Amino acid sequence: MLNQNQIPLLDALKANAARLHAPFYTPGHKQGEGISQSLADLFGKAVFRADLTELADLDNLFAPQGVIQEAQQLAAEVFGASQTWFLVNGSTCGIEAAILATCGTGDKIILPRNVHSSAIAGLILSGAIPIFLNPEYDPVLDIAHSITPNTVESALQQHPNAKAVLTVYPTYYGVCGNLSAIASITHQYNIPLLVDEAHGAHFAFHPELPTPALAAGADLTVQSIHKVLGAMTQASMLHIQGNRIDCDRISKALQLVQSTSPSYLLLASLDAARQQMALHGKMLMSRTLQLADEARTKISQIPGLSVLQIPSKPYQGGLGGSPGFVALDETRLTVTVSSLGLTGFESEEILDEKFAVTAEFASLQHLTFIISLGNTPADIEQLVQGFTTLAKEYRQPNLTINNHIWENLVSKVSHPLHFSPREAFFAVSEILPLIQTNQRICAEIVCPYPPGIPVLMPGEVITKPVLNYLQQIQAMGGFITGCNDTSFKTLKVLKI
Repeated sequence: MLNQNQIPLLDALKANAARLHAPFYTPGHKQGEGISQSLADLFGKAVFRADLTELADLDNLFAPQGVIQEAQQLAAEVFGASQTWFLVNGSTCGIEAAILATCGTGDKIILPRNVHSSAIAGLILSGAIPIFLNPEYDPVLDIAHSITPNTVESALQQHPNAKAVLTVYPTYYGVCGNLSAIASITHQYNIPLLVDEAHGAHFAFHPELPTPALAAGADLTVQSIHKVLGAMTQASMLHIQGNRIDCDRISKALQLVQSTSPSYLLLASLDAARQQMALHGKMLMSRTLQLADEARTKISQIPGLSVLQIPSKPYQGGLGGSPGFVALDETRLTVTVSSLGLTGFESEEILDEKFAVTAEFASLQHLTFIISLGNTPADIEQLVQGFTTLAKEYRQPNLTINNHIWENLVSKVSHPLHFSPREAFFAVSEILPLIQTNQRICAEIVCPYPPGIPVLMPGEVITKPVLNYLQQIQAMGGFITGCNDTSFKTLKVLKI
């Protein structure tokens, strides 16, 4: 057992920040002496004293032998990994590295169609060929959940030469699929299960939370420590266990996708967040779950509102829920507002502007909130009061929403890509008015954000249902990102 009271990287950074010396190295502001006064007024000067580079006492992120290595070993123990890498380019670079380390050009990888855009970037960088699976879908709520063990098994039977399976656990809505069953099926083919666990870094710290991906049998998982724990934005971790993944390939892949000038502020925040959870994690998560339960209970009692809950009907196999929804992260609160005659986008704007309550993201029918260790009872009171007033004073006539938008969308992914994402990304392209792009091959990533799930990607055929969906999202207040023209009047397509 390691001493989890230690914070080796943070301690080393603190000592170096306090050391009096003449600095002739990057960064150029030289511990805040040259920083803009406007920045100093906002942040104070102390933080800039710790904005240091890879000095001798601070180790090297890409070849750690000192305090970074010690900090990563401490994190591996806490999160249940055999080895952990700190990430300063967010979980995005971890997902990209996971694909690069397991798949080469032309190799197949099995993954859900509702992956984050970082997975598409990994496909483009690696040249891997995606075998997309439709996630389980709730047509009433218009929410896509997890892929199921049966769909994974069927895909592996059809593509036994696949090099890896990647899944999202939990989804942006906090929904968890049957990961242990998916891991068991994947391992029958002696290939690794990669998990985008960006929103599940807290799972290891309380028994009432879903099973962590590593405990469920994942070979590799990437976690955004900044999203739900106490690290600074952009600070994440990649964990592995077992022998199905080459550690050296992970390290080399990370060198390709991470900055060679890593922020020690971000690295130290990972060390501190790990110590915080190792010492106080269960208490912090108990308090967070209590706050979330209070919000869930009170909001579900407001007329016209409902909250996402695990389905009560068990599926064959004995677990509650359904094959794509076996557990729910109770700290993730999704409120359905469409019965108020409002879209999620309209409700988000009202809550933010009128009641100073800011959601994580909105969709057509829902608002989703992240309740974390940083929230307070006052936050929950403000959230509940905001929804109470919204339901009383802002109710509109009935709202008509096409509840089969996602279902119509995902029906197209059973068709193979005409080009691999990499081929299409680098192919000669042209920009056309939207009306002229039906049945053309897309040459860019197009997604409403958040949650950053691409609706179109390089190599896919553009269809009318997809265009209609994106236009509907935009018309109702959503944002289209990833593409060259964010006004969504034109699209980049492969040149014929």
